[in-house]
Formats: sequence, structure tokens, C-alpha cells
Amino acid sequence: MSTISKTLTFDTSTSRANPTPQPMKRLTVPRIRQRKGGEPIVMLTAYTVRQAQLLDPHCDMLLVGDSLAQVIYGLPHTVGVTMEMMALHGAAVVRGSYHAAVIVDMPFGSYEGSPQQAFDNAARLLKETGAAAVKVEGGRVLAPTIEFLTQRGIPVMGHVGLTPQAVNILGGYGVRGKSEEEARSIVEDAVAVAQAGAFSIVIEGVLESIAIEITSKVACPTIGIGASAQCDGQVLVTDDMLGMFERVPKFVKKYQDMAERHWWRGQELCGRSQVPFIPHRRSDLRRLMRRGAKAKAE
Repeated sequence: MSTISKTLTFDTSTSRANPTPQPMKRLTVPRIRQRKGGEPIVMLTAYTVRQAQLLDPHCDMLLVGDSLAQVIYGLPHTVGVTMEMMALHGAAVVRGSYHAAVIVDMPFGSYEGSPQQAFDNAARLLKETGAAAVKVEGGRVLAPTIEFLTQRGIPVMGHVGLTPQAVNILGGYGVRGKSEEEARSIVEDAVAVAQAGAFSIVIEGVLESIAIEITSKVACPTIGIGASAQCDGQVLVTDDMLGMFERVPKFVKKYQDMAERHWWRGQELCGRSQVPFIPHRRSDLRRLMRRGAKAKAE
């Protein structure tokens, strides 16, 4: 399949993107791999056509993450995500983008059983979405599967450190690698994943020293999330960055407070509904009290 797609321009009368006959090549997996030690790689999550349209010009990769479990579907964790969810959202993001390489998470239970199971499901995702690659979570135990996939034409992004699909084993989302033994294990996982053929590796929720060591030891680019600024790139959940949720990981810089703004605009549009905004933290409550006092003064 050709990597050439059509650029998108915004129709101001409809606020929707329409293709124009200006060919542009997407970033490819080999080009991403070549960025090791070079210009920092930018990756954000996207789940819809509109998100993809807005983020695509600014990103090297768009990740259709299984974080859509919490962000889109209100699930408690990513374990409940299905192949159907990933295929539908992956296809939407590919349709809404033209520049970034699109990576789709393989959901829990779709690749751990055997290399053949992983190939069948990864091939389905690439066929149904048009994405460039898939992402899997895990270390040395998954190295044979990653090698199996890459040898059969399926690019794979690895993911080590805090692996959210293993939340039931880990017992939560705390920082990983605090003990010397666990730190060594995470580094060995990353090296094994890279040697198996992963074109890049996400390092999540580890001590900075671990991320720095991994970045220096593997030949492929590392993408940090709550890891280290010295990784070859960074990824964030877009909805966290925009403040769509009151609670976000400590390492996330919120550039907007969209949750509160949405609530207040919704209240205005719906005739000042009396349904209260329910803050999740004391700081939210204090901010709302100050806003209320200011409104009364005016």
C-alpha cells in the first residue's frame, strides 16, 4: 500500500477537513528508527478523526492507545479493551491524518497466547486500520513474539516499565524499578525487546536513571512517558495534557483545564442548570468558590 496520502485543509464553512490533491508522504517506521539520538520524537494519543486532524501536523506518531478504555469508554483499566474497539478507533485516526505514522495498541489477550495468535490479530489490525505498526506491552517473555512479527512484515513498538495491561499483577500504577532487582529486570526487558526487532520502545513510569540507561543501551529510539527527558522522544495521553480529567499523573503538564471549561460552557448553553459541578480535589473546590465569589461581585 502506498504511503502517499492527501493533505487536509479546513473548510471554514463546515469546520471539517477535506482532502486536496497535494501529495504528502507519511512518516514511516524506518524514518522513525533513524531518529535515534537525533531530533526528539513527538507522539500523542488520538482516538477519533477530529483529534487526528488537529494533532497530525504537529506529531511524528499518533498512538491509538488502549487508554481509550478510560478516556472514551469509562472503564476502570485497559484490560477490558477489545480488538473491535482498537480496529474502529485505529481506522478513524488513519482517516483523519496524513503526516504522522499511526501506531495501534494491541489489546490485552490478543497477543500473549502465542506468536501465531499475535500475528493473526496484528495482521487484522493493520488490514482494517491502515496503521503503520502495532504496540505490545512486555519484556523478555515477548521477545520471541516480537521477532516472529517483525520477520513477517509487521512493525512492532515495544513497551516496558509500567505496563498498564498488567495492572492486576502489579497492583496499581506506581513507579517501577525502585529496587535494584526490578531496575535490572526492566533494563534487560528493553534490551531483549530491541534485539528482537522492535523499531522503538515506550518506557513508562520508571526511575529516570533506568530510562537513561535503556536509551544508551538500545539501538532503537526510546519514547518516554513519566520516565526521562533524555529519552529519544516523549508521549502523553492528549486528554490528560488538555485537562479533560481533574486527576492526571504527576508528570503531566496540563496546558488547559478543559474539564472545568466544558462544564461551565455547558451550563451557560443549557440555561444555567442547577446540577452542580462535582470537584474531585480540594483545589478544584477552592477554585470554584473563588469563581463564584467573583461572579457575585460582578
